[in-house]
Amino acid sequence: MTLKLTLFSQEKDDFVLEILVDSDARFSELHQLILNDCNYQEHDRQCFLICDEDWRVKQRIRLKDSEDMRYDEDLNLMSHTSIGDFLEDEGQRLAYVFDPEGKRFFLMELTENVFGRTEKKPVVNRRHGQPPLQDLTSPAEISVEEEEKEEIDETFYGDEGFEAEELDMEGYEIDE
Repeated sequence: MTLKLTLFSQEKDDFVLEILVDSDARFSELHQLILNDCNYQEHDRQCFLICDEDWRVKQRIRLKDSEDMRYDEDLNLMSHTSIGDFLEDEGQRLAYVFDPEGKRFFLMELTENVFGRTEKKPVVNRRHGQPPLQDLTSPAEISVEEEEKEEIDETFYGDEGFEAEELDMEGYEIDE
C-alpha cells in the first residue's frame, strides 16, 4: 500500500510537499527524501514525532540512540522502523524535526491510503514553494543582519548633534 503524506511548514506558508511512500518503507528513507529535497544537512537529533489529532506527541522515531532519552520511552530508530507501523489511518499526524537546535519542524499528515499500489522508494509527487532555511544562523543571514544593523546605526540615531533650542524645555518640567 502507498501512503500519501502532505508536509507543510508553519514558517513558509507557500511551502508544501506531497510525498508518496510505501507503507513498508523505513522512516530513514522518508528522512533522506526530505533532506535531499530541501537541501538540508543531517543532524544526529533529527526525528519524527507521531502525534495525535491535537498535535500532542505520542511517539518519537529517532535517527540515532541518544543520551536525552527518558528511561520509560520506547526506542524507535528510523533505520529499523517501518512507516506502516505507526501510520495507517487517513488524517494521522506527525512532525519532522529538521532543526533540533532551533526546535523547528515540518508538520505532516497522512492524506490518503492508495491501495493496490506500491512505491519502490519514496518520491515527491508534488511540490510548491521553497523550504525555510535549515539553520537560521547561516553566514549569509548573519551578514544581512549586520548590514541592516549598520544601516540602522547610521540613520536611526542620526549622525549629527542636536541644537539646544530644538528641545522643548517645558516638557521636562517637574511639578511638585
